[in-house]
Amino acid sequence: MDKPVKPDLNFAKEIIKAGGESLKKCYQCSTCTVVCPLSPDKAPFPRKEMLYAQWGIREKLFQNPDIWLCHHCGDCTAYCPRGAKPGEVLGAVRKLMIQNYSPPSFLAKWVSDPKYLLLIFLIPLLLFLGEMAILGYFSGTEIPRGENGEISYVAFLPAVPWIDVPFMALAAFAIICFYNGVKRYWLDLASVAEVKRKDIYGCIYETIKDVLLHKKFQLCGVNKGRYTAHILVLYAFIGLAITTGIAAFYEWVLRWESPYPQTNIVKIIGNISGIALIIGMFLVIVNRSKNAVKQGMGSYFDWLLITIIAGVGVTGFLAEILRLAEAETLGYASYIAHLVFVFALFAYAPHSKMAHMVYRATAMVFAKASLREEAIKQEEAA
Repeated sequence: MDKPVKPDLNFAKEIIKAGGESLKKCYQCSTCTVVCPLSPDKAPFPRKEMLYAQWGIREKLFQNPDIWLCHHCGDCTAYCPRGAKPGEVLGAVRKLMIQNYSPPSFLAKWVSDPKYLLLIFLIPLLLFLGEMAILGYFSGTEIPRGENGEISYVAFLPAVPWIDVPFMALAAFAIICFYNGVKRYWLDLASVAEVKRKDIYGCIYETIKDVLLHKKFQLCGVNKGRYTAHILVLYAFIGLAITTGIAAFYEWVLRWESPYPQTNIVKIIGNISGIALIIGMFLVIVNRSKNAVKQGMGSYFDWLLITIIAGVGVTGFLAEILRLAEAETLGYASYIAHLVFVFALFAYAPHSKMAHMVYRATAMVFAKASLREEAIKQEEAA
């Protein structure tokens, strides 16, 4: 016997407040489901999710991988005859899911609410200004320079303890938050659908391959430019992660501290990745602006992450250029700004839209493990 439906109008109001203002315009015509290039014929989306959202049926939304299998292509929103913007509604649901699963929940609320914007950046700024104060830079102590008398950010704020310690702590914090959130989400998914495939590692491998190739984004129709923008940002982050790894090897193993020559591999990979990040984020902003009428401009939640990632790229390049130009004051200011943006990226990753990469990947793995993905593949082949 099926469980009785228990509508929660308060939750429906939460969705509307979170960015789904157009929710009530939906009259269940199913145009969104028909035009969605990612939706299978069996248990398709997003029509049923729009119904769950209107009724405020939280568990039907949260215990549902389809919320994350939606890649917000925008086709549904562009073709909706009522302007219900299903893509924006599902984006609002995803934001509430992040708040629900990623501990501590107050951080998720901070990154969702504009009134906390100043605080989000003020915390890391005060941290690094405090480090400068401890080193005596505000009381007359001369800022050290590199071996050849040039500007050196490592001499300015030595990696140990002023950089490595706080960022390693942030990374550990983010990993713990993601682990707890994904564990809870997986258990909720498994409570309503059976895991039929036992080779979970095989599912993970297939998902990683899908993500690296961005297969789903290639299917998006209305906004094909999203593929190029997202693939550039993805590989930029991979390149920057490799850069960080090489730099850590230089510092911790070879005892070779920066700055490194511009011809060094760490600089080459880092600069190429930085350029890809800036171009990718520029395309993200252009695509959103160009398709604003069809898809909507996105919520504050979306734009906060765009601002943080773009800030990481721009301030990183500024800091490098100003260091090479020996512009001391502007160089140190840009470096501190860069550290603030990187701090925000790491510290709020489990609670910002950055968490999409983890929860969407989890939903994709579960879809493969429960054979949900197999049904989609069979329909595509047919």
